[in-house]
Amino acid sequence: MCILGYFLPSNYQTVWKGEPRRMKIGITCYPTYGGSGVVATELGLELAQRGHEIHFISYAQPIRLRGEEPNIHYHEVEVSRYPLFDYPPYDLALATRMAEVAQLYDLDLLHVHYAIPHSVSALLARQMLGDGPRGRRLPFVTTLHGTDITLVGLDRSYLPITRYSIDQSDGVTAISNYLRDRTLRVFDVKKEIQVIYNSVNCDFYVRNPNAAQLRQEYALNGEKLLVHLSNFRPVKRLSDVIEIFDRVHKQIPSKLLLIGDGPDRSVAEWLSVQKGIHADVHFLGKQDQVQDKLGIADILLMPSELESFGLAALEAMACEVVPIATRTGGVPEVIEHGVSGYLADVGDVETMAGYAIELLNDESKLHTMAKAARGVAQARFCSSKIVPQYEEYYRRVLERSS
Repeated sequence: MCILGYFLPSNYQTVWKGEPRRMKIGITCYPTYGGSGVVATELGLELAQRGHEIHFISYAQPIRLRGEEPNIHYHEVEVSRYPLFDYPPYDLALATRMAEVAQLYDLDLLHVHYAIPHSVSALLARQMLGDGPRGRRLPFVTTLHGTDITLVGLDRSYLPITRYSIDQSDGVTAISNYLRDRTLRVFDVKKEIQVIYNSVNCDFYVRNPNAAQLRQEYALNGEKLLVHLSNFRPVKRLSDVIEIFDRVHKQIPSKLLLIGDGPDRSVAEWLSVQKGIHADVHFLGKQDQVQDKLGIADILLMPSELESFGLAALEAMACEVVPIATRTGGVPEVIEHGVSGYLADVGDVETMAGYAIELLNDESKLHTMAKAARGVAQARFCSSKIVPQYEEYYRRVLERSS
């Protein structure tokens, strides 16, 4: 059957008001605070709002799901613990649950975020189901997010299975040109990889309308507000955030908001104590609605060792917060240096602090760059522009699999 130029599988039903019938999509991601889980969850929420039926399959409910959203279903993966196993085989339990959910709820496809182990589990689920009752196999799409390629996949013990799972995927996307090119170069995969950038809901990620009032909670005397958002892993270089803020703080009355948590939190806490700035550094922990805190700040600090995209920078830009980040990975695809933010080399805390001091001393320039940052987010990265790209990609995958 041909609908709107797409040859759709036989399970697709008729159109309604010119739009294809909704898809039933299984999404698997890490349900934690990391970027890939946030992106996958937000994508699922956006797809559900557009009428698709979304089934999250994971060992825990994704952190940004509240459990009351329409068209959203959650299926927990239970991992049995046997004395035989030192490490319970989550990938096998996940594959079994994927196959069960796909069969019970008649899914059209699976979309897995992070190659290892999710794409391997999806491959096993597809093989277990065979052609299925409708005479077609269950296709799956793999989205590469970064550390599945730059760290895990480069471990020699994982590289062959990572390459194989990518090549066996029915569709592969990457969140930046940098990540696509690196995957093709390092893994020598044969599969075509389509770049679909991360996105933000530009209606939710906005400058907080009560920013002036809410800032007083942290900056009672009108201090400037800097912010950092991450999972506090070593790759995020949280100590550099403290070093940058220390230099800014010596010249400009300011406060630092740290959103998130993770292994490097205690290091940052002790460093801020040693530098005598601990009273002006606020550890806010994990936040479900990060836009509420982002939307009151002036500058975002993102001095990461590597970012395949830089979701935190994009979220800040949508909230009219100017990002100062490292010139690494896919970040230059998001931030235009000197226009919508600033870029510096990894570890160059002096330069990043200098950019922050310059901006905070020039209210007009800070305002202009903040508006430019919001403009970039609206023009290129809003969910309203990105989610339809996924919908189109799903339909192409379904066409090939029919």
